[in-house]
Amino acid sequence: MPHLQHLVSFVQTAEHGSFSAAARVLGLTPAGISKNVARLEAELGTRLFHRSTRRLALTEGGARLLQQVDVPLASLQGALADVGTRDDAPSGTLKVSMGHAMGRRFLLPLLGEFLARHPAIVPDWHFDNRRVDLVGEGFDAAIGGGFDLMPGVVARELAAIHIVAVASPAYMAGRPMPRHPEELAGLDGIMRRSSPTGRVRPWALRTRRSAEVTVACQPKIIFSDPDAIAEAVRGGLGVALVPMPFVFAAITSGELLRLLPGWYSESGPLSLYYPSRRMLPAKTRVFVDYVVERFRAGGFAGLVDGR
Repeated sequence: MPHLQHLVSFVQTAEHGSFSAAARVLGLTPAGISKNVARLEAELGTRLFHRSTRRLALTEGGARLLQQVDVPLASLQGALADVGTRDDAPSGTLKVSMGHAMGRRFLLPLLGEFLARHPAIVPDWHFDNRRVDLVGEGFDAAIGGGFDLMPGVVARELAAIHIVAVASPAYMAGRPMPRHPEELAGLDGIMRRSSPTGRVRPWALRTRRSAEVTVACQPKIIFSDPDAIAEAVRGGLGVALVPMPFVFAAITSGELLRLLPGWYSESGPLSLYYPSRRMLPAKTRVFVDYVVERFRAGGFAGLVDGR
């Protein structure tokens, strides 16, 4: 019967696409993972991967084995992990990636209570507006949007994020309120340059019932950071399309005006990403549960719904 560690090495290699990535997840060396897979192939008498200098690909037999053992192996490992960690307090360094503004506004205020519950955890939080390689860079979790959901990575959606048009009362004083997205083109546009592509993002809005309308806006100001755009709008420098997390509090207080109520664009979900539950340490599990619990209790999804 194949050794359990050989099966684990095979499954992690299949899910992450390389011996190196599997080694990072399991805390072994790439050579050790490769040997475990080779031993499993010898025990089964069949090749499980096509190997080349650039990549690994499952053979037909390897794909069939992965389908058959993945779920039962996950259940077995989960049971063993539960027995081994149920009485232990979550501890260790918790490496998490999050955007600058998102982290400061919504995660830092939760940290005190989280540490009071779990004092043996040491947060190692990285504030960076980029999409990290969760497994490859050794992160326990990441909070953001637009991550590629690679094999072995789980996403828990926190909220659907919508983008809305906003301006300050001072800027709109003496100006007619726009009644249709096309009328935004006559105002001073503060637009966003996409960090991944380097392109200025076009303006487009829709309603629940209408098709998307593109706005032919000539930018007055271009920033790459949505938080900076929100600050420029507060300063009365123009009009912008901004994700709701950056402006919902200012709209509620009257510091900013929402233009064209009911019009919005979709930014995709804000999610909490973490490695598969199969090998989830207690420190990551309690962090995931805590963030989901607090975002739900605070009604975050409703606050950032721009529809």
